Amino acid sequence: MQVSRRSALIQGAAPFRMLFEYFDTSGYQERRHEPGVLDLTFGDPHEMQMPAYVEALQDATVPRDELWFAYKQSERPAQEAAAESLRRVVPLDWTADNLRMTTGGFGAITVAMKAVADPGDEVVFTLPPWFLYEGLALEAGLVAVKVPALRPSFDLDLDGISAAITPRTRVVIVNTPNNPSGRIYPASLLAALAELLEDASRRIGHRIWLISDEPYNRIVFDGATLRSPAEFYPWTLLCYSYGKTLLAPGQRIGYIAVPPGLPGAEVLMEAIDTLQIAGGWLFPNAVLQHALPRLEELSLDVPALQAKRDRMVSALRELGYRVAVPEGTFYLWPESPVPDDEAFTRVLADLGVLVLPGRLFETPGWFRICLTATMETIEQSLPRFAEAIRRATSETARD
Repeated sequence: MQVSRRSALIQGAAPFRMLFEYFDTSGYQERRHEPGVLDLTFGDPHEMQMPAYVEALQDATVPRDELWFAYKQSERPAQEAAAESLRRVVPLDWTADNLRMTTGGFGAITVAMKAVADPGDEVVFTLPPWFLYEGLALEAGLVAVKVPALRPSFDLDLDGISAAITPRTRVVIVNTPNNPSGRIYPASLLAALAELLEDASRRIGHRIWLISDEPYNRIVFDGATLRSPAEFYPWTLLCYSYGKTLLAPGQRIGYIAVPPGLPGAEVLMEAIDTLQIAGGWLFPNAVLQHALPRLEELSLDVPALQAKRDRMVSALRELGYRVAVPEGTFYLWPESPVPDDEAFTRVLADLGVLVLPGRLFETPGWFRICLTATMETIEQSLPRFAEAIRRATSETARD
């Protein structure tokens, strides 16, 4: 069977290829359901959904008029609820007119890329990345340019980003709080990035856009203040997904937001509307949009999530792991105790703990733990993490 060159290119991209190789070789899909196996891989829920969430969806399924389930683009009540919420997180004068509802973060990012970049243009992003930046870029006909983050802080490497910018650069992607490191980029760094992009735009003769991927911007710990790149750089497209805060990634709703006062915003919004239609109706379904004003009142339990973070960071450090304290998200990003992170995650898998090796994030030597598991699961995993580091380090010493 011959497939299109675009399809083959996407399938051959590093994150896609490695992720599906991992599924094929690790037995993940079968093992995650085995009794006694502890799944710490992806941000899926491990407990029943909160009743208020279910009630909001149930209520939204009851039609109020004959058009309740008609074709929906961006419903005004959903836009207004989203804008009011965004004003509390990112202190700009957002209104409903600044937002378009999308099918989660996926839809927002792909539309953002296509709205401001043409085929052949370059998209710059930092490693470790979210799995699908490269795939979405390739689907849009764009070229992915990757810049490793600074270590051990995993901050943006501004010198590296500057060096990666060419006359073909149209987009830089920033993800804060960052998946997988949990890093919240400080205001000083974002201000310096804005200055860098402004200078580079003047130098190469066209505007470089910034896509700010912020699905975790409400999941921050220790009273931290999140600063959005949109506060520093007006040419930012902010992308948000409710799947993280509500821990319901299968219910696809999010938005793309254009900062207030952006020159030419009306033309850009018309382009976004058109791309959402032409891309396959990339608007959330009617029920989710009707429910959104009530869903905006809900959130996963961030203090409980922080307690899980604190427990696991403390325990792993006592066992000899090197792990930074994440400032947000629901992930840990420890350094592998041995150079081969894949080999180490296989040791963990043999002990019944499933995590993701850093290689899947194009950053060997690290691994990712997801904290959406229950506290009981986390407690059960700790003796296995102890045995894993004992086995891995003793085998390394013998070698």
